[in-house]
Amino acid sequence: MEKVATAFVVGGLLCVIAQLAVDLSETNPANIMVLSVTAGAVLSGAGLYGPLVKFAGAGASVPLLGFGHSLVQGMLQDAGKSGLVGILSGGLRATAVGLTTAILAGYLIAAAANPKG
Repeated sequence: MEKVATAFVVGGLLCVIAQLAVDLSETNPANIMVLSVTAGAVLSGAGLYGPLVKFAGAGASVPLLGFGHSLVQGMLQDAGKSGLVGILSGGLRATAVGLTTAILAGYLIAAAANPKG
């Protein structure tokens, strides 16, 4: 139960920071989403995000920062195996399940909602 609480608190704090960035800045929310993924990738590449994921589990790996972390970790793993091809394909391999789920869920929700535009 302690791990669930830790994940909840850390994930909540990351989401509060993102929401404050949306609410307090003039920046388009899409730009903040891209910045979040980029920040997660940079922090992962610098070796700073991995310890947070070990500490908070899903609380750190589910938000957009965690997506950037997963991309970089996949690239680093596959770069050692396949070189440049691994750098290009590793991020997609590491995030394929999440991307596929997001695409399918978006399609199913759009089909069920009967959009008018």
